[in-house]
Amino acid sequence: MFSVAWGVFATAFGWIVATDFRGAARRFHELSHTAVPFGGGAPVLGVGFFRVLAGVFALIGPFVLVGGLLELWRGEAGPDGLPPLPVWAVVGQALVAGVVLWRMWRRSGPLRRAWDTGTGPRRAAALVLTASVVAFVAALGLGREAWTVASWLVGGLCGLTLILGGRTGPVAEGPPGR
Repeated sequence: MFSVAWGVFATAFGWIVATDFRGAARRFHELSHTAVPFGGGAPVLGVGFFRVLAGVFALIGPFVLVGGLLELWRGEAGPDGLPPLPVWAVVGQALVAGVVLWRMWRRSGPLRRAWDTGTGPRRAAALVLTASVVAFVAALGLGREAWTVASWLVGGLCGLTLILGGRTGPVAEGPPGR
């Protein structure tokens, strides 16, 4: 099931960012720069790097998706489940997720801007993305593979929705001509 979810997300993410559909590569670049904890100054990696990396995902994703679907069809996908994680790993993941969510929701963060300038669907995507991050950490800590994959896939699709629906470039303050 993980291969199917990973294949769907990698293919969608890869093609959307690699082709810079509706300015997605520039928004993903901004999002990644905002989400990095303790990051400051000029970004080290440019938009071109993200487009090339997304191209790799776009090429590999369909193969992983087909492989996962074939495993499911043949009945080879077993109930392997996730190995139990030590408490320190779960606490570490929760701390990293908390820092990332804090940076995304602070006043200058992309989720806060999506909330402030968005309509109902953009606001819902921001909330579902936040809930998915929390659910991912919780499900991973509890060893619930299906919930982990589902929250990862839902969060990724909501993130793609926000990347595709955002504005490109700086938002002008005040009326034009100022």
